[in-house]
Amino acid sequence: MREVIHTDDAPDAVGAYSQAIGTDELVFTAGQIALTPEGESLVDASIEEQTRQALDNISAVLTASGSGLEHVVKVTVFLEDIDGFEAMNEVYASYFDTAPPARSALEVGALPKGASVEIEAVALRP
Repeated sequence: MREVIHTDDAPDAVGAYSQAIGTDELVFTAGQIALTPEGESLVDASIEEQTRQALDNISAVLTASGSGLEHVVKVTVFLEDIDGFEAMNEVYASYFDTAPPARSALEVGALPKGASVEIEAVALRP
């Protein structure tokens, strides 16, 4: 089974992709940046605020799929500047305070809409 996941509690896709795709066992989220569910850009905000919004968006998409942050098994964090890692990590840790998922974090040349951070996740679908 392949199911398109959509929720109004996260921003609409800004291109040819879905907020997430679910299978019988897994949910794969699209990368989330600092856009509110209404589409307001927060990319001029601090990396902490951008991280918080991206993770709130992922949480909303996972909830819509029947999963949640507690079921995340892998996260990839893309940073416009790796010097923002510590600030991002502090916020990130508050979302995954027990048994955090596997994670990769890397610096990239640029992110959509001028964002400082983009985050994607893979979660189990109970």
